[in-house]
Amino acid sequence: MPEVFELPRFLFEGVVARALEEDLGSGDPTTEACVDADAVATAHGVAREPVVVCGGPVFARVFGQLDATLTVDIRAAEGSRVNAGARLWTVRGRARSILMGERVALNFVQRMCGIATRTRAFVDAVPAGGRTRIADTRKTTPGLRALERYAVRVGGGRNHRDDLGAAVLIKDNHIVACGGVASAIERARAAAPHCAKIECEVDTLEQLEEALSAKADIVLLDNMSTALVADAVRRTRGRALLEASGGITVERVSELARAGVDVLSVGALTHSIRAADIGLDFEGAAGWV
Repeated sequence: MPEVFELPRFLFEGVVARALEEDLGSGDPTTEACVDADAVATAHGVAREPVVVCGGPVFARVFGQLDATLTVDIRAAEGSRVNAGARLWTVRGRARSILMGERVALNFVQRMCGIATRTRAFVDAVPAGGRTRIADTRKTTPGLRALERYAVRVGGGRNHRDDLGAAVLIKDNHIVACGGVASAIERARAAAPHCAKIECEVDTLEQLEEALSAKADIVLLDNMSTALVADAVRRTRGRALLEASGGITVERVSELARAGVDVLSVGALTHSIRAADIGLDFEGAAGWV
């Protein structure tokens, strides 16, 4: 049974409204001049390249907010792989409204499909039977985190902490401010909620040993070579969950997974993604009424 992905509407109502306001704040004189007010049309969201489909609910909501009389049909399930030429979504109704919402809808789904497609490439690079998870980071576009992290899930990845309050993650600057790894972990454990795990970033094997001695629950191996990651796995011997991050490319996924790391967190899934090539194609003259 295919997985059903949930994206509650309240998470993106506001960002859709702001995007429409940004694009239509001064109206659309081109559409008003060229298209009759009573003209209706059918248009299809079409993949121009192979993609993992993502963003149908947002695509539909753009047009729904703009004109409640428009109808949108979802033709490709979230998370499905499609080839170039596939029709993903179809919108019908007032031609002016469709044209006014076209760019906003495509801006969202091109980015979301791009993230989902890239995430799937990383997930697929984990060797068969491997237990290493692919996760995102907080390096998201301001205001779009909920949509981008949803796209990571659709692509088969996992989400890291949602925000600063979601988990305790001691970074290098925390360590400097506290005077050391052990001190930072001890202070975090004393102040954190009883249900919170303590994660600490390290960039040397010596810091790893400190973090393990201080009983960190999770250790983030920052910008380490594959050889160092493998050594860290051997030293840890299951005493903590190990996460590797920093410059993780899809080409390195297999070797890092084979080294035994539990999680690979990849900021590039969201911070430097290439938008997928998706267009909105109107049906020809026969599609207009």
